[in-house]
Amino acid sequence: MPISCAQSPSIRNLGVTCALALLLAGCSGKTMVKSDLGIRGAPDWVNKGTAVLNDKGGRLFHGVGSSSAMGDEALQRATADDRARAEVARILSTYLDVVSNDYAAATGTGANASADQTVSHEIKAVSKMNLAGSRIIGRWKDDRTSTVYSIAELDLAQVKTTLNGAGSMNADMQRYFEKNAQNVFDKLSKEKTP
Repeated sequence: MPISCAQSPSIRNLGVTCALALLLAGCSGKTMVKSDLGIRGAPDWVNKGTAVLNDKGGRLFHGVGSSSAMGDEALQRATADDRARAEVARILSTYLDVVSNDYAAATGTGANASADQTVSHEIKAVSKMNLAGSRIIGRWKDDRTSTVYSIAELDLAQVKTTLNGAGSMNADMQRYFEKNAQNVFDKLSKEKTP
């Protein structure tokens, strides 16, 4: 004798689960994120946020950080500065990962786990050295919320200088970076900031 949905709780629960899954799948879609914070009176860099820029100033990594009111203005500024530098480190790391992956693909080291690991360590070392080269180029305080925003900048030329001075860096990787750094940067700057 066939069992109807009304008679079997497990079949009824399965039906409810399937209906919920279909409802959730129907509601899911591409998440739309607005990049402009829309803070009135704020400098453009505050509203734009962290970015990779190729403009008349050079090929630049910009990191924007903020800090809410803390009662100690010096600590608040230092916190915003540190967060801006952390943003520079994040996008620099993404950039260097792209260069590293391109290098591995171009040289065929992708099949060699040991070579990949060496390149990865070198990239991390270069990222740490360059973080010290980033500088705070601006701050802004929102008078309504007392939030302080800082912007840190690192020029690709500084990254290249640091890389050239890295004695432990694989010579082939250095040559690849020297030859391709600007092309990879230009490609990344045309995409949305990672």
